[in-house]
Amino acid sequence: MRVVKLPDRFSTLKDRFEAIVFREMAENHVNDHDRLLEMMSPRFREIIAQGRTTNAIIYQETLNNVAYFHSCKRRAFEFDIPMNTEESQQRSLSQKGFLMPVSRREFLEIASTTVAASGIATSPSSAEPTRPAIKAIAFDGFPIFDPRPIFALAEELFPGRGTELSNAWRTRQFEYTWLRTVAQRYRDFLGVIEDALIFAGNSLNLDMTNEKRKALVEGYLQMKAWPDVLPVLSKLKESRIRLGFLNNFTPAMLEANIRHAGLDGFFEHILSTDAVRVYKPHPQAYQMGIDAFGLKREEILFAAFAGWDASGAKIFGYPTFWVNRQKQPLEQLDEIPDGEGPGMGDLLGFLSRQ
Repeated sequence: MRVVKLPDRFSTLKDRFEAIVFREMAENHVNDHDRLLEMMSPRFREIIAQGRTTNAIIYQETLNNVAYFHSCKRRAFEFDIPMNTEESQQRSLSQKGFLMPVSRREFLEIASTTVAASGIATSPSSAEPTRPAIKAIAFDGFPIFDPRPIFALAEELFPGRGTELSNAWRTRQFEYTWLRTVAQRYRDFLGVIEDALIFAGNSLNLDMTNEKRKALVEGYLQMKAWPDVLPVLSKLKESRIRLGFLNNFTPAMLEANIRHAGLDGFFEHILSTDAVRVYKPHPQAYQMGIDAFGLKREEILFAAFAGWDASGAKIFGYPTFWVNRQKQPLEQLDEIPDGEGPGMGDLLGFLSRQ
């Protein structure tokens, strides 16, 4: 795990954050790390529900670091925090010159703005266990391929209704993959795309002719790369990180789009869920990456486009980075990605801090 390192000018903010952990330990007579995690998890869920992603990551990573917990524990006793109310604990800390009085709610409001604006970076703690080095990256398709021209075509074909059609179409695509996986009625992804388009058109009472349907579906065979993809893939190759796709696309879709985007030669493995006939987030789909690369799961970073895919890969056990190009909120699932950012450059930055 990582702990947050703040610039000197934010030392007071850091002290305030630590004081919250100290207070929770003191109020509840906590001497066990697992008990602290259990006790603080409602607070973490509250931060997530409020959409404060930066805070949530800081909060989780701080609590999950056992060495940091013991440091907090030692300092809690050093400052002799009284085992009573939060107010008296704050007063005790303040009298010792440790922090200015601040409530937990007040702190979170400060941190949600100040931390995000400060350019805080996280770095490995010298006291924490070393993470296995990332040796390979398995990409979903959409961090690499840009589907926006398909949705622009939808607007061109159905003026004033294109956005509505695109949203319904995308949603139904993934709903169909999940339903077909659960029902054990596999159909390849290009077929699912077409089925979802027919449903979306019917639900919106659009005149979805065969020609229009064909033009839209074929867009998924002609995608180009997002503008930030080529320079980042080049740097990853230079650093000798192995690259591959782990994707719902059919092999034909992957090969056509790699060729259309001019990305031949970058990817060692082109893995399609066609091979196992189930869709992500089924464990068999994610297992393909381990089998292909011949690495431990903790040595393979999964780069997701969708929040549900980021959570699914993390549940499976991959370190996970969410290329959140649509700037969506975190999914309310059991796991959150190890890193998040709107572009491939953020992925590169994440790797540099590991």
